[in-house]
Amino acid sequence: MDAQTAVDLGREALWMALLVGAPVLLVGVVVGLLIGLVQALTQIQDQTVSFVPKIVTMVVVLAICLPWLIQRMMTYSHDLFTNIPRTLLGG
Repeated sequence: MDAQTAVDLGREALWMALLVGAPVLLVGVVVGLLIGLVQALTQIQDQTVSFVPKIVTMVVVLAICLPWLIQRMMTYSHDLFTNIPRTLLGG
């Protein structure tokens, strides 16, 4: 295995981690910004007001996206394990 192959494997792993984590993180950021805006407008500064809705929405999004996330991870893992001989032999 040469250096370019190692870099490609690392890039693919980082891309997959970003792709799998993005839906939940994006929803958490959007809900956090909206709740922060509401807290600023109403001057309610309780920490649990922002924590509970973010957790609930992130769990809901995870439940909705879970089949897609599992399918992506299975495809990535299958491709990774299938290409082990080709990667090690350099061909």
